[in-house]
Formats: sequence, C-alpha cells, structure tokens
Amino acid sequence: MADDKVILKAEDLDGYLTEEDQKDLQELQGMYANTLKAFDPLKKDEVIKSFDEMGHKMQQICSKHPNIKVYSFETEEGAHAEASRVISKLRDVKTDHAEFMYYTQRAFEMLFRLAYTDEHSDQKNHIVVKTPVSVPVQNFAVHKIPDIDSKIENSVMCVMLRGALLPSMIMSKEIQEYSSSDYVTPFALFKISRDDTKKENDMQYVLNLKNSFFNLQELDGKDWVFADPMNATGGSLVTVVKYLQSQGVKPKSIKFFNVISALKGSLRVTRALENCTCYTLWMDPVLNEKAYIMPGLGDAGDRLNGVDSHEAPRNIIQLLADYGSNISGLYRSQMRKIEQTVLGTL
Repeated sequence: MADDKVILKAEDLDGYLTEEDQKDLQELQGMYANTLKAFDPLKKDEVIKSFDEMGHKMQQICSKHPNIKVYSFETEEGAHAEASRVISKLRDVKTDHAEFMYYTQRAFEMLFRLAYTDEHSDQKNHIVVKTPVSVPVQNFAVHKIPDIDSKIENSVMCVMLRGALLPSMIMSKEIQEYSSSDYVTPFALFKISRDDTKKENDMQYVLNLKNSFFNLQELDGKDWVFADPMNATGGSLVTVVKYLQSQGVKPKSIKFFNVISALKGSLRVTRALENCTCYTLWMDPVLNEKAYIMPGLGDAGDRLNGVDSHEAPRNIIQLLADYGSNISGLYRSQMRKIEQTVLGTL
C-alpha cells in the first residue's frame, strides 16, 4: 500500500464467503449459463421461465440473510410492478440521460421508504406549509409524516465517486425532507476505482486518499449511508470501510443502497462488515469475468454523469456544475455541503 492509496483484492473478499454462500453462487452461475443459451437467438418463453426460476432461487437465498433487503422480496406484491417498471427503464439501452436520471431518483426514493418509513412507530411529525392561496386569508396546510428523526439525524453520506454522487444527494435530500429539524447530512467523499484490466477473480480496488475529502471525527459513531447505483462485487464499499476502521473510527451502523446488486456483492458486504444492511431495488444473479453485473444496466456512472475523457477527467466540483440548474436548484443544500467539504470552507 502506497501512502496515498489503499488496495483491496478480490481474493480478500471471497475469504468472507461461507461454503454455503459459494455453493449458492455456483448454482446460480449454472442457471444463468443455461439462460445465456436462450439469448441468441432470443427464445422469449425460455428466458422468462429461466428468470422466474432464478428469482425464486435468489429469494430463497436472501431469506437466510436478514441484512440483505431486496425491495421485491420485502414488499407486498402490489409494489413489485413499480420496481419492475423502474428497473426495466434503467436497463433499457434506449433510455436517454434525462430519463435515466429521473428513474434513478425514483429508485432511491423507493429504497428510502423501504429502509426508513415502511416500518416505523405511530409517532408522527407535522409539516405546516404556507400555500399560494391568500383569499379570504392566508391559507396553511398540515401534513403528517412518520417521526423517524432517531433513524436519520445521525447519518453521514459516504460517497464513492462518481456514479454515487447524485444518488447520495438524492438520499440526503430525502433525509432532509423527513427530518423535523431540516437536517442536512455531512458528506464524506472517497475517490475509489477498480482496475478494469483485471478479471473478476483477480480484481483490485484502489482508494485514492489524495483525491478524497472527509473528516474522521465527523464519521466516528455515526450511521454511515452509502448510495451507489450498482453493487457488483462489494469491493469498493469494503475497501472504504476497512480503511476508515483502520484509522480508529467506527460506525454505529452501515446502510448500503443500490438500484441493482449482484448476489455475490451483497453476500460479501454483509459477511465482511459488521452491522451492515444492504438495500437493493433489484437483485441480479451473477457477474461476468470482468466483474460486471449480468444482465445489469451498463456503466451507471457514465449514464448519469456522461463520459469523461482519460486526458481531462472532471473533478467533483465540475461534476456538480455539469448537473445543471435543475439539479442544483433541487439539491442546493446538498451541493453546498459538498462544496464546503471539498473546498474546506464553512
């Protein structure tokens, strides 16, 4: 390990898996290998049957792991259609940038409800809002929301750049909207990447400390929240958390939110990290040899943020600027916090 870099290897992650985990993963790998045979040419009925069988198998596996929460496995059947539609739009090669951002926002709002508001006490908070109606007098409206302050107001958003930036802002905004004190989460920003020249079995994850921005004191004893469109291998999250723990800080809890997670990634994360819960809108069965999720949705970071050139990659401030006025207006409190973290201003 260089002074400014932390490296984690795939074999380190596989060491956390049990024999039963390995057996379950191998069974799904075989099921998906058979599914691939029906892709070219596409045999629709066979593919539908195969995915149905893999879905039931993953549900059986996840039932043994209480810290893996899959939206379609945890919610009532009536909610599954919404998740299916959102995921189908995010997967679709025809979905353009604006639509991809829209459906990403919907996905993380659904995940927020799964983690924080679907199960809550009867205690309520009240929102009193001033409306545009002023005749015959100024009108106000009262709306009840669940009192979840104790769940959210100890949270720090931990951002694994770059695809995770906008999802983290979305989750922070949801926390702010449900907080009775208008709590805006602190942000901890990590520059982490994986070496895509490697294959799944020898993958490496590199945390670049020189280009990361975080306050250790702000993290100690807090509820760490990670939001990333995808969890393929779990390596990025484990790398960040293990590094922070080596610096003497410990989370109260860890929540990891993903639109799509590979089963292996969720298993690795929950095995490797104490008091960590993975929330995912949709679970995919396997990884390919390059550690990409299959069937997956492509490079979510590029689809959210656009593609950087290797010669002139954007820094985080440039990424924020490129989101444009609509995003900057909607998430102005979050953008201000991020700018303060990066620039070191109050």
